[in-house]
Amino acid sequence: MKPATYSVFILACCLMQQGPVVAAAQEQKSTLAGEQTGQAGTTKSGAADGVTSPALTGERRPLYRLRTSDVVEIDFAFSPEFNQLSTVQPDGFIALKAVPQLYAEGTTSPELAEAVRRAYASILHDPEVTVVLKDFDKPYFIAVGEVGRPGKYELRSDTTVTEAVAIAGGVTPRAKHSQVVLFRRVSGDLVESHILNLKAMLNSRTLGEDIHLRPGDLLFVPQNLISKIRQYMPASSLSLYGNPTQF
Repeated sequence: MKPATYSVFILACCLMQQGPVVAAAQEQKSTLAGEQTGQAGTTKSGAADGVTSPALTGERRPLYRLRTSDVVEIDFAFSPEFNQLSTVQPDGFIALKAVPQLYAEGTTSPELAEAVRRAYASILHDPEVTVVLKDFDKPYFIAVGEVGRPGKYELRSDTTVTEAVAIAGGVTPRAKHSQVVLFRRVSGDLVESHILNLKAMLNSRTLGEDIHLRPGDLLFVPQNLISKIRQYMPASSLSLYGNPTQF
């Protein structure tokens, strides 16, 4: 065989050997990509790199959880003699007929129904239980300071600060309604405050800065400076300034 022909033969053999190797490499790469895609597709929603994100996995419409003084109606479909109204006591428990009391504070109505069903399973055969919330601590706001009727009011609908002041009887003549303070609890130990100039908003007839209340908000209308000074001035001085023409 001639040297040139021999060289061509060797080159052809090398190319034939590289073909399967390249094909195998491409196939392995495709398989690996498919596995990674499958793993990404089966990743739990709300998790990134195996770490769960509360912002992504939080409940969008959480159920109401029982608090102390809440009243629930417990109905048994096939044993009406055990139907009862129960109040969540200050210690978080509710008293039940014929069975030990249950801890109910912090539970939802379906969770409490399941707990009651398990409690009565020892005396009833497969009880069917329904729990209905009958009374609870309604949303509220508190207005204090120089308002006509200080106190606690139910927050029945969407209410702004100016509307809340009106509900509480409006401001008194001694009020400094240019510096109304809104206290709002953010967490157990953190309370934020906002100072609102109700006087400027009402005079300008624009309520763009009128804040919408949230349950538990507290409004404080302070006393103006003249009213603070007046209480320390004698009555004769007050009459002098009130009617200076008498002299």
